[in-house]
Amino acid sequence: MAITLTINGTPTTLEAEGDMPLLWALRDLAGLTGTKFGCGAGHCGACTVHLDGEAARACSVTLEEAAGRSIVTIEGVTGATASKVQDAWLRHQVAQCGYCQPGQIMTAIALLEAGYGDAETVEAVMSGNLCRCATYLRIRAAVLDAAI
Repeated sequence: MAITLTINGTPTTLEAEGDMPLLWALRDLAGLTGTKFGCGAGHCGACTVHLDGEAARACSVTLEEAAGRSIVTIEGVTGATASKVQDAWLRHQVAQCGYCQPGQIMTAIALLEAGYGDAETVEAVMSGNLCRCATYLRIRAAVLDAAI
């Protein structure tokens, strides 16, 4: 089955079954490996992408559900908010092993672009992304720094 969607601004047609998770379509068919597999059940946030501008767990969205929509992965994220988040990530030296970083950054950008940057909302939203290195304090500090 041919399914067309827009990935990082480029119209893309992928040949796959409609029930294939978007995560595997991005990684295996489109070759965009920045989006990571974590739990496979939408609980850890490692696979977070932007689906029509909102954070979504790519492991929990089927290719058919993504058809005709705009997907942005960590490879394609751009703009002022993305730059602020990336700069704050460096200032606060957030990354350790780096595995969760694409999902954390995509969640942070979506949160800030939606207009939320207060400590309570950042804590609530970012708590849905797990980090096995436990850099949560630096992640929260970087997101709050980028919100300024």
